[in-house]
Amino acid sequence: MKRKKSVGVYHTVLKDGTPSYRASITFEGKHISLGSFSEEKEAAFVYKEAYKILHSNSFSLSSYKENMHIPYEKFVCLINFRDKGMYISNPIYLEKKYFTYHLEPGLFLKFDIEDLFYYSSHKIMKRGSHLFVADYGSQLSILQRYGIKSYAVEGRDYHFVNDDPTDFRYENIVILNRYHGVRQFAEKGFIKYKTVIHVRSNYVVGKYNSEAEAAIAYNKAADILIKNGIKKNFQMNYVEDLSPSQYADIYMKLKVSPKLFRVRADHA
Repeated sequence: MKRKKSVGVYHTVLKDGTPSYRASITFEGKHISLGSFSEEKEAAFVYKEAYKILHSNSFSLSSYKENMHIPYEKFVCLINFRDKGMYISNPIYLEKKYFTYHLEPGLFLKFDIEDLFYYSSHKIMKRGSHLFVADYGSQLSILQRYGIKSYAVEGRDYHFVNDDPTDFRYENIVILNRYHGVRQFAEKGFIKYKTVIHVRSNYVVGKYNSEAEAAIAYNKAADILIKNGIKKNFQMNYVEDLSPSQYADIYMKLKVSPKLFRVRADHA
């Protein structure tokens, strides 16, 4: 007697001959792959759960349970498709003026709607507290999309306006220090900028009235150290909105700590 096949489940064989079972479902004319599984029973469970999610409003994003068979990412995709009529392969749920990207049950990030195209095609991964995407073969921190450096420290170099570190909407992120080696601080009620450069320890280059001056001071300090024989790949600052002549004028006039001229390779 021929065994009845499970609805929405298709038997395939992997390259090494191992049997595999693909689950898929069609909803409103869209054919959706639900994943591949090693057992037909598991694939069948996933199909049944997907059918219930798509045909019942009793399921919401907070309804996911650990004992469910359907992967959490696919669960989010189906809820969004059912509610918003748009199928997105990454775990995204559309809101009116923004969207949420769901990493795991109870943990999601908020983004402006203008970032939807990017995150629809770039999967966010999490390692510890580090959030990144794979972009052109390299790992790119999602903070880098805002001009925040990989070494930046929250609270010192940038901060979240509403104190929510999962809210990546542009209006919620304020960059305090855009340049390498530059730190913002308050002095007698005024914003100042301190430049620090690291060889084996930190050297204070100087304190400046503008962020651009502090950034250029870092470059000048690096040039001095390199000339003194310090073999280090200093990350130079690119200062926007300055012509070459303006940059050169500021560079020549800037004062830096005399200590830098005494730092030699054999002393560093």
